[in-house]
Amino acid sequence: MTITLITGANKGIGFETARQLLALGHTVYLGARDTGRGERAAATLGARFVRLDVTDDASVSEAFATIEADEGRLDVLVNNAGVLGSEALDGPTALRVFDTNAVGIVRVTEAALPLLRKSSHPTVVNLSSSAGSFWAVNNPDRPEYHLPVPLYAASKAAATMLTVQYAKAHPGIRFNALEPGTTATDMTAAFGIGRAPEESAAVVVRLATLDADGPTGTFQDEFGQLAW
Repeated sequence: MTITLITGANKGIGFETARQLLALGHTVYLGARDTGRGERAAATLGARFVRLDVTDDASVSEAFATIEADEGRLDVLVNNAGVLGSEALDGPTALRVFDTNAVGIVRVTEAALPLLRKSSHPTVVNLSSSAGSFWAVNNPDRPEYHLPVPLYAASKAAATMLTVQYAKAHPGIRFNALEPGTTATDMTAAFGIGRAPEESAAVVVRLATLDADGPTGTFQDEFGQLAW
């Protein structure tokens, strides 16, 4: 049985990723900061809920203590939780966006490492974005060129770099960053764009179910590796 944790999974891509991995036979821990919403989402799917706020050290520690007590290991970690932060361009908003999208990856991954090391096939997928790709945002032919989300873009560039550095530091664990595709979620509602979360979740699932000889330290979308 593959033990999987997905952060920010009570809705959107995280929720659909949980659904698809459950269908593949994974035991899925659905992480969410809101207990009510998380419990309802987990009950809908048949997943296991664990309260996890990626911006809170105590919450992260408690979540992994629960998984360790219940399972003794973790095979797959999907760092999915994220915020857009387009409401203001100021210090407090920047701190919140980076705390969730980049520092949150560090908090969760560091807490997960002891359990991932107990897995025979450990895998980490970090939800990043081509909005954080220097190549994409400087290419007039790419939609990211016109996307007005500087804090989100900068934090996702950090998320991709963290992925590469973790892969180098822990060669026994596969770490890959992912551009899941423009998706219609609460985060993109203001732009009125995106495909169904089910389609983007399938891209996450591909990286979450890599073979033992699968790649590590990459930044990918559904078509393969991306420049960044």
